[in-house]
Amino acid sequence: MKFRHLLLFVPATAFLASCGSKEGTSDSAASSGPGGTPGGVPLVTELPPELIEGTPKPIQVPNLEQAPTEAPTFLVPEGTELLSAGKTVTSSDPYPLIGSLDLITDGDKQAGEGYFLELTNELQWIQIDLEQEADISAIYVWHFHSQKRAYHDVIVQISDDPEFNEGVTTVFNNDYDNSSGIGQGSNRPYVETRFGKVIDGQNTKGRYVRLYSNGNTSDEMNHYIEVEVFGKALGAETP
Repeated sequence: MKFRHLLLFVPATAFLASCGSKEGTSDSAASSGPGGTPGGVPLVTELPPELIEGTPKPIQVPNLEQAPTEAPTFLVPEGTELLSAGKTVTSSDPYPLIGSLDLITDGDKQAGEGYFLELTNELQWIQIDLEQEADISAIYVWHFHSQKRAYHDVIVQISDDPEFNEGVTTVFNNDYDNSSGIGQGSNRPYVETRFGKVIDGQNTKGRYVRLYSNGNTSDEMNHYIEVEVFGKALGAETP
């Protein structure tokens, strides 16, 4: 059985800094060496203000990645764009307990009431339709950042199949005990903060991005504030 904890989120627009640093973007400084595409340009997104509410519960999961004190530096190919803004989102839970699915791609990353989506307990997924195949460089995720917590069984997959039955590439999986039934992962559980989590898209080609979670260390519910998918579109829109 997995344990549980807390999280938070806020709004912002995403962009790439192709050269130098921009005034007001100190949040993009790296606490470790940059990940992503060698020789690429830094991926920068607008970060939400910090808002911490309530009393956090202990985060009791093994091999926990500690909360960052600044946003990471992540490199992407030059010309990478935000592809997910305003795109359609579907879910395994057709009737969210709080909020609506369009909140996930509305660009608003603020924490607090009215800014997040809550899905029911157990393993649930949300899926973004990019409307055309793309070469995906990064997925930036904010689950819930007004309290520090870790989400269980965070799995991110990319496919051209909307049912995710074939041609599926898993780019992140921190389900260390295969409680999801999707497969045991090698990525570490992590603490939610306003800096979000940057997941390497590994330049995977696909139209759909699906994200799983299975409750958190604070409660059994699943939350999202914003998901940003960055990459390069490969073709014309398809119906």
